Amino acid sequence: MRAVVVEQWGGPENLVEREMERPEPGLGEVLVRVHAAGVNPVDWKTRAGGALIEWGAVPAVGWDVSGTVEAVGPGVGIHRAGDEVYGMPLFPRQAGGYAEYVVAPARHLAPKPASLTHVEAAALPLAALTAWQALVDAADVRPGERVLVHAAAGGVGHLAVQIAKARGAYVIGTASAGKHDLVRELGADEVVDYRETPFEDVVSDVDVVLDGIGGETAERSLKVLRDGGRLITLPGPDDVPAARDGVRAAWVLVEPDHLGLREIAALVEQGRLRPVVDLVVPLAEAAKAHTIGEQGRTTGKIVLSVV
Repeated sequence: MRAVVVEQWGGPENLVEREMERPEPGLGEVLVRVHAAGVNPVDWKTRAGGALIEWGAVPAVGWDVSGTVEAVGPGVGIHRAGDEVYGMPLFPRQAGGYAEYVVAPARHLAPKPASLTHVEAAALPLAALTAWQALVDAADVRPGERVLVHAAAGGVGHLAVQIAKARGAYVIGTASAGKHDLVRELGADEVVDYRETPFEDVVSDVDVVLDGIGGETAERSLKVLRDGGRLITLPGPDDVPAARDGVRAAWVLVEPDHLGLREIAALVEQGRLRPVVDLVVPLAEAAKAHTIGEQGRTTGKIVLSVV
């Protein structure tokens, strides 16, 4: 099979396509023929230095996949050959999603939303599960609460806006001016141009902040939270600021989640959640996808077309 691997830690040029042996599913696993693979910031951040991830003998990047079950291992009862599935297997262990085939634990995958193409479905798992686990599991967003989503047009942010709205929240997003129309279209009640206006000058009494930026943005976000507020930050544990009395701050690292994927698929089928795909490139051009992604100007997601 074709797969994209990391020859050595460093720039995008170190992503190369190789012929690899096709894996076989073991106990409780399925073999998926990958149709499309999502590209996420964690892909290029780890490609640069390998941090956080438990790598195999040959480092192979990528976690988001959408495809067709090719074979099932012993003991699998929830998937059959021919099923269309999507998911984020094994994170933070190596999955090797940039490949024609992937082996995954059966419950790291779920039925692909029928209304989406494989390219659209591959844009969802890591980003949507991150937003879901941050907003629903960690912050427990409730109807009527005020939610501030930073980088609201980005990969996680544009899905977080929609998930928060589906939970009945009043949503405020930060984005550059050119992306305001999209963020409003996705359901945001207010949008702040962070380049022109410090968000803490115009936003207040927030119940939940979802921070995908970290650093001083996390520190400044504490100022807009009301008593009982929750700050969920995504970049890393070092980006969790010291919270003041009455406010909780936490870091969330996404994990494989079969039930979460089903909840996300249900929102898609209800017309309440849709991924925005900014760019589709062939598997062989994974380096190009990383180069573009690292510029930080993407709206929504980048996806690799495998089949």
